[in-house]
This record gives sequence, C-alpha cells and structure tokens, in this order.
Amino acid sequence: MLRRHCLAWLGLAPLAALTTPKAWAADAPALLLANVYRPGMRLADYWVSEKYDGVRGYWDGHTLRTRGGETVAAPAWFTAGWPDTPMDGELWAGRGRFSHAQSTVRQQQPDDAAWREMRFMVFDLPAHGGTFDQRLPALNQLVELLNQPWVQAVPQQRVTNDAALQKLLLRTVRAGGEGLMLHRGASMYRAGRSDDLIKVKTHEDTEAKVVAHLPGQGRHAGRLGALVMEMPSGQQFRLGAGLTDAERDHPPPVGSWVTYRFRGTHDSGVPRFASFVRVRDDTPPTR
Repeated sequence: MLRRHCLAWLGLAPLAALTTPKAWAADAPALLLANVYRPGMRLADYWVSEKYDGVRGYWDGHTLRTRGGETVAAPAWFTAGWPDTPMDGELWAGRGRFSHAQSTVRQQQPDDAAWREMRFMVFDLPAHGGTFDQRLPALNQLVELLNQPWVQAVPQQRVTNDAALQKLLLRTVRAGGEGLMLHRGASMYRAGRSDDLIKVKTHEDTEAKVVAHLPGQGRHAGRLGALVMEMPSGQQFRLGAGLTDAERDHPPPVGSWVTYRFRGTHDSGVPRFASFVRVRDDTPPTR
C-alpha cells in the first residue's frame, strides 16, 4: 500500500483535498479528451505515445470506472494497494485484442483468467495540479512505487517534425498498434476536448449512437440493411458499410454507441464514406 507521505513526495494529495463531490460522482468522470491531429501543429510542444486500443479506465482513488462512469468489476487483486489519488489510463489486453479487453471489462462477475491478461496503462494523474511535464515524472515514480506488473506507465517520447511523426505512426501501425497520442507538455489536466491531447491515426474515426434499424433489401432482405446513427451534433446518417452478415443478423441495439471510420465530411458535417467498426460499450452519453 502506498502511504500518504509517498503521495506527498510525488506532489500528489488525497483525492478529497483536490476535488469536489460533483466531479467525482458515480456518473461519467470529467476526462481530458482528444482532438484530431492537423499538419502544421507545433510538435516540439508535445510528448508522443502509442494510442492503446482498449477501454478507457479511470481510478478515482477508490473505484475503477469506465469513461461512461460504470463501475468496473475487476478482481480484488487487480486494484489492491492502489493509491487514493486518481489515475487515468487504458485497460488494455495488447495489440489487436480490443475484443478481449472490452468483454473482460464489461463482465459483472470478473473472470480471473481473463484479467490476468489485462494491463492498466496509466497516462495521466488528473489531481496532480501541475503541467503534464510535471505530472509525467510523478506518474512514472508512482507506478514504480506501486510495483505491480499489470500497472504500467505509458512510455512517452519526443519527435521533431511531421515527417518523424508519420514515420513513427507507420511503424506503430505496421506492428499492430492503433495510432499515436500527442500530449502538450505545458498543459494542465482540463476536462473536455482540446488541443492539449491529440490523436494521430491513419484514418479518422469517432462514435455515434444507434437510433434506428433499417430493413435490408436484395441479399440482405429479412435482416438489417443499415443503422441510423445520430452524431453528438444531432445530425443523423445511415451506416451500412462494414457490417458483417452476423452483425446484420444481430445488429447493435438502438441506444448503443458505435465506432465508425470515415474520410472527411460533407459541407453539412455528415461523414463521407462511413464504415462500421464495432460497438463501443465504454462511450458515455453526449455532454
């Protein structure tokens, strides 16, 4: 168990001293969210790390929660000894294993064997109070003190220009990674979407909510033809590409959130060439 004097040495404080009851209620936590990379951004201001394809996990000092605020039923040993200060990270099962991570996290009765394959990749300390440049060494020291192999600090590095960033992105994707994340070194931890956190991927993707099912025709007669999706803006569009026969037979239910890929948007803001990727169980209601 990490003692309070260890937390003070790292520049941290107990959760109650740094947060309000509203911020740490049992609903969706107030998280730092990412914008999309745009060429020309000043890369010297950012740290670079791999973007892990897992389920966002938030340790609020007492309970492990998803991005949507649901309690994660992890085995007791998984969070034993964790500090009373918040940790933000990704519950990850390895490259190309999103399905394992999602199914493990969503189970109400924890599967011990499945959790043995999980890691909590910690990438921030929301309650630290300093810039990311200052939070990063504190994060590394905290994880080192915790000394649990399933809790790891996300490795961070620097790149000098867009060419170096794209080279690293290509190498990461070819090795099975999802993409990269940029974190502004001078930034404080602020909830919401901003350029303090940037995602870099070989394609654009985002989430929308299923609001209706449209019947199929021709080869797809008698099963799903397309999903009617609602974006956070309230705009709706049809999503039929990328769905397998099995997903058409058993489509994502109305009200669920879906990740889709796309290539730019029309003038109206509706995505172009949208294609279904998967259901996301950890997406919160729109704020």
